[in-house]
Amino acid sequence: MRTLHTAYRVTDLDASMGFYRELGYREIGRGEMADGTILVVLKFPGEDVGSLELLYRPSDGPVDLGTGFHHLVVQVHDLDASIAALTLAGRRPSAAERPGGPDGPRTSMVADPDGYLIELVEWPRGHPDGLTVEDFRS
Repeated sequence: MRTLHTAYRVTDLDASMGFYRELGYREIGRGEMADGTILVVLKFPGEDVGSLELLYRPSDGPVDLGTGFHHLVVQVHDLDASIAALTLAGRRPSAAERPGGPDGPRTSMVADPDGYLIELVEWPRGHPDGLTVEDFRS
């Protein structure tokens, strides 16, 4: 088994599409469901399949994030360049941090137009993509 994609309901499809394009996502398809919901599937260049689905259902009103979902993590190759590009586009990413200590990944948080948090992660050279069992060993 593996995780295939994450789906977000969005309040403003155009604003959300602009944000996710700024992160590097590209649209691979969209469709309209019988109830008028528009879904858009996005992926990063190099991904085999879509990894993010945006659901736009205007009749539901603004998105309420509640307290359940916390954040999505996106791996970047150059965190400083990503922060600079997002800032230039009018976004407000946080300053780069190393929450795991000096040998850990560098991270920054940025919110999408609905307030969903996106964590940008740059792994140290030689570290596998993503968290591993080794990351939790003392």
